[in-house]
Amino acid sequence: MMPGGLTEAKPATPEIQEIVDSVKPQLEEKTNETYEEFEAVEYKTQVVAGINYFIKVRVGQDTYIHLKIFKPLPQQQESLTLTGYQTDKSKNDELTGF
Repeated sequence: MMPGGLTEAKPATPEIQEIVDSVKPQLEEKTNETYEEFEAVEYKTQVVAGINYFIKVRVGQDTYIHLKIFKPLPQQQESLTLTGYQTDKSKNDELTGF
């Protein structure tokens, strides 16, 4: 994988679900919404000075949100940060860098 490039989409894992669960309060604060459903579906990663995760999350029957979450390098000892999101997505919308 080349630095800065996005990986291919992969099915979400339990680790990815933990990542989205950890930033759910940040998203709810920014969108002023409460999400009953919050299921990670697939993800891509981007290596920067840490890792950007682009994650497709199902928040309703046919409603999806794309999240961009930054995970700093381990030595920085910082927590995950929601750095961007896109609402009104569908199951078929491709995850892209944003």
